[in-house]
Amino acid sequence: MTLLFLLMFSSYGFGAFSALIFGRGNFARGLSALGAVIGSGAGLFLGVTQLASGGLIQYSLLSFLPLTGLALRLDGLGAFFLIVIGLVGVSASIYGFSYSKEYEGRYSLRVLGVTFNILLLTLSLQVMADNALTFLLLWEAMSLSAYWLVLTENDQPGTVRAGVWYLAMTHAGFAALVAMFLLLSGGDLTGSFATMRSTSMGLTPLIRDAVFLLALFGFASKAGIVPLHIWLPMAHPVAPSHVSALMSGVVIKMGIYGLVRVVLDLLGGGPVWWGGIILGAGAVSALLGVLYALMEHDLKRLLAYHSVENIGIILIGVGAG
Repeated sequence: MTLLFLLMFSSYGFGAFSALIFGRGNFARGLSALGAVIGSGAGLFLGVTQLASGGLIQYSLLSFLPLTGLALRLDGLGAFFLIVIGLVGVSASIYGFSYSKEYEGRYSLRVLGVTFNILLLTLSLQVMADNALTFLLLWEAMSLSAYWLVLTENDQPGTVRAGVWYLAMTHAGFAALVAMFLLLSGGDLTGSFATMRSTSMGLTPLIRDAVFLLALFGFASKAGIVPLHIWLPMAHPVAPSHVSALMSGVVIKMGIYGLVRVVLDLLGGGPVWWGGIILGAGAVSALLGVLYALMEHDLKRLLAYHSVENIGIILIGVGAG
């Protein structure tokens, strides 16, 4: 599994580096897409291998940050989402190779290739984060790389506005996640998730409820849950098509991953009203998402509203669970 991890990491790095060095042209686009395809494929097989074997991949990366480190660990939950990232990543990378040819001489293929590979890398590492600091750093890197991808066609009407809304909503959610982890970790963001699991039951009911509500807001803003979905039908139509697919298929699903990781894993579940709120939010999102979609004639906006609906359906299951 370590070899698959290293292949995934290095392939995304190769794809980003190739785009940065060579810029544009079929050769540059091909190398960038190749790195993304191999990286996504390696991540896919890494997830499958983990689920099949039940083993763990774990690293403690002494980082450039003083007196701290970044920690990665792949378990069953992370492996499932890594498979999803790999499947969508391979498809989007292959399609993006020919699709991005239309951008030659119009937009920066260098930025597109670099940020696309960085987004896939940060998504893949996100589901392996094993402490709050690692999780938050990767969350921010994922959000910023998606922001630059949304701004690819920056001279088109509505693109900058969509980017601003996306950035505002994602950072409002990020602030909530920082507060959530500070409460959950007792102020030690470098503490492992294993430590949080063992101490979370000792937190007072008030703090546990506050952690849950902060998690719900922080992750809901990324998932596009109604009424925090406002950025989604703006950003998806203006982003390149393969980026829209990646955002609908994977990026907003990180909100689901984060909610499950914190509420069911780190907190170990909670009172019935937690599930009731999640189930209710899911039902509202599913209903309004499909109603908005029925009234929409722009295909990409229609798909964006269906993404809201799909997130709602997923949340109904999570809330019921």
